[in-house]
Amino acid sequence: MEVRVLNSLPGNDCPDQDYIRVHTCSAPEDDTVTLATIERITDRTTASRTTKRVRTLLGRRPMSVDAALELATSYAERKQVPIVYAEPVTPGR
Repeated sequence: MEVRVLNSLPGNDCPDQDYIRVHTCSAPEDDTVTLATIERITDRTTASRTTKRVRTLLGRRPMSVDAALELATSYAERKQVPIVYAEPVTPGR
């Protein structure tokens, strides 16, 4: 299965979505360290409501952006998730 890596999150007009989101930020105590969070998001829309489920696969772990994307992409391939969204690196929180 081919997994696409995109830099922008999906719009609200897509009814059913299943994707991986990679968020990276610099560590608050040391801006030379990058922390990665990888989440799997599923959105399901029925006639009456939309349900969003966010499952954290990896939370704020020291990891390079490239390593985080590689891990997320391999997970997506294994789980048949078609898209990985890579958010830009943000300052630490």
